[in-house]
Amino acid sequence: MHEIEELLKQLAQRIIDGKKDDAISLTNRLLELNYPPKKILDDGLLPGMDVVGVRFRDNIIFVPQVLISARAMKSSLAILEPLLSEAKIEGAGTVVIGTVKGDIHDIGKNIVAMMLRSNGFKVIDLGIDTSIEKFVDAIHRENPQIIGMSALLTTTMVYMKLVIERIKQDSLPVKVMIGGAPISRNFADQIGADAYAKNASEAVMVARELIGIKDRNLHE
Repeated sequence: MHEIEELLKQLAQRIIDGKKDDAISLTNRLLELNYPPKKILDDGLLPGMDVVGVRFRDNIIFVPQVLISARAMKSSLAILEPLLSEAKIEGAGTVVIGTVKGDIHDIGKNIVAMMLRSNGFKVIDLGIDTSIEKFVDAIHRENPQIIGMSALLTTTMVYMKLVIERIKQDSLPVKVMIGGAPISRNFADQIGADAYAKNASEAVMVARELIGIKDRNLHE
């Protein structure tokens, strides 16, 4: 058991450091020792990404480091996902996410999508320049619990209000979470959004709260 604990600790650290090849090797070794795929995710990968999220939130690390860690995380997940599917592991929920119409900025949205996926959410990424119709079509097609909207430009953030109005007009059963550089909690309240997140790690916590999942404590 001591070996497994040490391997899990090493795996978390390799995710933090963005060491893709080491993360793959450690994941395979844990599987060889018959450690359950879900527990590799919960006890190794997610604690590593928790630290990445906290450091990103606190401006200790920045986008390039997050993306390197995300690549390592994705490599390990590629090994685990088929096994998790076989075991019929239930995900946290489904989120449809997109940068709103008129806005082509996606780094922040991509990080949020990655962090949500890393925490067990199924994420449908609609990309940039996303129209009301694309959001509504995705809601009908994917039956998500949450819609996430991002904007970087003050000229496009007002489009979020139009999407929310359409969702309410059609009585679509989803929660709306918004974020982006010019967005504030006051703006979210003004346009009728259900939630606001100021960064990727907060987006994960907010999403979990929206669908009633008790959040893990994020810590260094």
